[in-house]
Amino acid sequence: MCGIVGYIGRRQAYPILIKGLHRLEYRGYDSAGVALINEAGQLNIYKAKGKVSELESFAADKDINGCIGIAHTRWATHGEPNTQNAHPHYSESERLAIIHNGIIENYAVLKAGLMKEGYTFKSDTDTEVLVQLIEYTQLNKHVDLKTAVQLALQQVIGAYAIAILDKEHPDTLIAARKGSPLVVGIGENEYFLASDATPIIEYTDQVIYIEDEEVVVLKPSATGNQPSDIEITTINNVTKTPEIKRLELSLSQLEKGGYPHFMLKEIFEQPRTLTDSMRGRVNVRQDNIALSGFIDNKDRFLNAKRIIITACGTSWHAGLIAMYAIEEFAQIPVEVEYSSEFRYRKPVINKDDVVIAISQSGETADTLAAIQLAKSKGAFIFSICNVIGASIPRMSDSGCYTHVGPEIGVASTKAFTAQVAALTMLALCIGREKKTISKEQFVSVVRELGQIPQKIERVLEQNTRIADFAKTFTYTQNFIYLGRGYNFPVALEGALKLKEISYIHAEGYPAAEMKHGPIALISQEMPVVVVAPHCGTYEKIVSNIQEIKARKGRVIAVVSEDDVQVRKIADYVIEVPATEECLTPLLTVIPLQLLAYHIAVVKGCDVDQPRNLAKSVTVE
Repeated sequence: MCGIVGYIGRRQAYPILIKGLHRLEYRGYDSAGVALINEAGQLNIYKAKGKVSELESFAADKDINGCIGIAHTRWATHGEPNTQNAHPHYSESERLAIIHNGIIENYAVLKAGLMKEGYTFKSDTDTEVLVQLIEYTQLNKHVDLKTAVQLALQQVIGAYAIAILDKEHPDTLIAARKGSPLVVGIGENEYFLASDATPIIEYTDQVIYIEDEEVVVLKPSATGNQPSDIEITTINNVTKTPEIKRLELSLSQLEKGGYPHFMLKEIFEQPRTLTDSMRGRVNVRQDNIALSGFIDNKDRFLNAKRIIITACGTSWHAGLIAMYAIEEFAQIPVEVEYSSEFRYRKPVINKDDVVIAISQSGETADTLAAIQLAKSKGAFIFSICNVIGASIPRMSDSGCYTHVGPEIGVASTKAFTAQVAALTMLALCIGREKKTISKEQFVSVVRELGQIPQKIERVLEQNTRIADFAKTFTYTQNFIYLGRGYNFPVALEGALKLKEISYIHAEGYPAAEMKHGPIALISQEMPVVVVAPHCGTYEKIVSNIQEIKARKGRVIAVVSEDDVQVRKIADYVIEVPATEECLTPLLTVIPLQLLAYHIAVVKGCDVDQPRNLAKSVTVE
């Protein structure tokens, strides 16, 4: 949940580290800090509560010289967000400095043992325990720092991505990971280190993804770095050969491009990102869909007795939509599981099960653990992910990248629609091979998929009007979202978006369930958002809206362009073009994204970095 960045090379480190922290701030913004070794060999640490800008202000008059440094932006786990608990942390002698993303589960036991040895602690964090343990190991075992890191990490239970400086060795940067992402960028006589590639792309497109339980020692070469210059070993001292990858990322993707917020930019990018996601897969001229991850593993899907989808948050909502599509087109039973529950409830998993893991970042800790469990039972793992080279696709047997580019806004938008599109394509591929979908329906859905980007553009044309009526709900305390069939998960997603960025309590329900409790809440003060495109359950949902209006509820309805009945009774109407029922979520979710965005903006909320949230949940 935290952002790590490091640099060692010929340049001044501080500007690179600060820029990197700004790029990683979506991963955590409770506090920030930097550690630098200057030319005199001094190890200086500067920290501040709040966002990276607070750290910049604090360090403005400090000694920020040095060509080696590490920096961190924090999402608090152990210890409240304050300067004391901010990273980096010194060791007892102040010889070492560490930054850390993850959770050390047995930190209390380790801390008690170190306190008996006379070590003192200045913070409430598990991270400080780790740096003290490394120093204690180094001194008592009389080993070098790399070996001390290896030995210390053998005692650790939990997840970590760490970077360590030693002021007695200012030519060396050491890092390690388990369960939290870490990537090394390779430049000319310099190395970069980060939680993901966003701080690195400005300087190099050559990277190494560090694997679990690997320790990397970075020492720039005077003659230019080569793979052989990078020392990677496991915590058990097994030597590994670095594998260099090329980043498929551009700097322009990390800028706002004239939009006031990344979230609005990413909402408006969806026609293009969906086109990119479907490129080479959806062939409208030939009425065909080709997914290599399916083609190469066709038999596993065709012989599957059951499909289990595991995900968290917005990705879980995409999985619910996939359940409707797979069961309709492929006639395979589907279960959709919260990864955090699936991994702990002793699920029954068989060798002929297919497990689909969905994660934008590919680093979601609970989803990683869920697929590790499923893989140990012999299930086939298929992943839907956006980040190339992330842990989940690397651990999977096969999968599908969504190719929407980096998503910086914490509230997911374009990643959701790409996940839904990818899962719909998968459902269609399975159904076609099983012959459980008619050729006519298959062709119709394929052709409509090709039209979805243009239809989203038509929905986005209503942005100004949505912004205008969003002001009406600035002081609203609660919302209810309703949908049926394919659009019930859209109601859940709309409610989540509003909660995430405006801090208004909102709940999503199947529309028919309103009578089983939630209708008691309906009043003039309770706005109800109803997703009501003209498809299979339309008449039923019209009745639900009439029940709301009979109790003086205010209704915001998302309807088809040719709608007649709902527009007569709803207070506000947002139109979406007609499409196949299975594809309506790709259109109906867009107004809900815009509604949440504009309500949050009017309320003065930090849309891109909402309180208490981080983009990638890499800890439990």
